[in-house]
Amino acid sequence: MTAMYSITGLLLAGGRGSRMGGHDKGLQPFQGLPLALHTLHRLQPQVDQILISANRNLAAYESLGAPVLQDAVPDFAGPLAGFLAGLNHCETEFLVTVPCDTPRFPLDLVDRLMGALQEEDADIAMPSAREEDGSLRPQPVFCLMRADLVESLGRFVMGGGRKIDAWTAQHRCVVLPFNSPEDDPQAFFNANTLAELRRLEAP
Repeated sequence: MTAMYSITGLLLAGGRGSRMGGHDKGLQPFQGLPLALHTLHRLQPQVDQILISANRNLAAYESLGAPVLQDAVPDFAGPLAGFLAGLNHCETEFLVTVPCDTPRFPLDLVDRLMGALQEEDADIAMPSAREEDGSLRPQPVFCLMRADLVESLGRFVMGGGRKIDAWTAQHRCVVLPFNSPEDDPQAFFNANTLAELRRLEAP
């Protein structure tokens, strides 16, 4: 599916890491590698190019082998600021975003999202995953979007908008469930603390 389209992958590592004691989340070790590198290796086969969104420890992220982008919006403005930096530097038809703290996301994530986007003629596609209570919850930081949404996102962010769902609601958005028996129930679990990261690392 994705072979028909050119896609840039954006690894989101630009947060404060507040719930991780201020540690730079993407540089924490996971299975012997920095978390961001593990995520990058998982994303790389699914896209044509990769960019990294980061706002500190830039040299460490540059050493991972992909261009590093800083937010144009100050004070750690959140994932949408990273989205915007990615879209401003995107040279492909589509951009897909993946957070650095969810290292078990599906190996066919981009292919399935692209299929849903094309089938619904949508502008944006994102997954939903099953919660502990059995409900399906959208995972908006995993976001496949058309690159021509850059002006829309720029207006939203520069106007003070910070919530992903408030922006995606302005466009044709499809949410695809990742809840088949073959899907890893931990695929979209994100590690917000060092203890959660260690639990996720355990076999």
